[in-house]
Amino acid sequence: MSHIIILGAGLSGLMAAHRLTASGGHTVTVLDKGRSVGGRLATRRVGGGHADHGAQFFTVREPLFDAHVQRWLADGVAYEWSRGWSDGTAPAKTDGFPRYAVKGGLNALATYLQGTLPTESASVRVNVKATAIQPDGAGWCITDEAGATFIGDGLILTAPVPQSLALLDAGQTKLTPGDRAALEAVRYDPCLCGLILLDRPANLPEPGAVQRPDFWVTWLADNQRKGISAAPLLTLHANPAYSAEHYDAPDEPILADLEPVWRAYAPDAVVVEAQVKRWRYSHPSVMHPTPTLLAENLPPLAFAGDAFGDRSRIEGAVLSALAAADAVVG
Repeated sequence: MSHIIILGAGLSGLMAAHRLTASGGHTVTVLDKGRSVGGRLATRRVGGGHADHGAQFFTVREPLFDAHVQRWLADGVAYEWSRGWSDGTAPAKTDGFPRYAVKGGLNALATYLQGTLPTESASVRVNVKATAIQPDGAGWCITDEAGATFIGDGLILTAPVPQSLALLDAGQTKLTPGDRAALEAVRYDPCLCGLILLDRPANLPEPGAVQRPDFWVTWLADNQRKGISAAPLLTLHANPAYSAEHYDAPDEPILADLEPVWRAYAPDAVVVEAQVKRWRYSHPSVMHPTPTLLAENLPPLAFAGDAFGDRSRIEGAVLSALAAADAVVG
């Protein structure tokens, strides 16, 4: 029986853990620097409301992913939210593809995945900030900022690729030139997210969201209309160009820029509370072409995440995780 360490307790890390433990042939330790699991499956409490501020919904194309989604639906975790979005000028256009949300917010999916891991073969550790990764004989050693070490026969890295490379560099771990070049080719766009708690609902078109890929605010949704918030709480996502230019700006000018966008749907609303959240590695803009990369000339090491493969973000993250889990023990 092999022991696999998974760095990152977001969707990819948790799904890889499920894949490895399903056969009963492997044990896993999942490590994450955050206070809880989830990564970009992020739901935040603001006043009396809750908002998804990372991923907003997911779709299904592949049967392999659909099998998991059907289980989430049967267990009452996920639900269908919409089959299309309005662009703000006309009613929502349906295209036949369900857009799924998660009861209580998308972070509840991460909590569900953590809770359904078999305790006899899987351990999830949060508040563990890795500082270096290096080979250890035929396996791997991860060192954290407290000086603790974690030893495994194989390793799956699901953090954004630049962060994974920095940890390998800190441990003086040498990738082959080909692997290094392939990973350094991956690129991410940032995203600035505004969370606006209002004293009354915004008059957004059904089903409570507007998607405009060509506008500088690409996404505007009311989490109350979505069904995850007790209060009218808006999520707005800025596009990569605006987000990159204003990433280090104070919150106030960003919120001022966002106000005319949401104010068009809530002209008389009073702001109860407003926040800005920042995602440095929000959207992979240049992806690795295959669902995982298995490192050459090293102990078993696979890279995974939504930057690998050619699928949508959540589906792609899951398919990448399953491929990485198979590759690292294959």
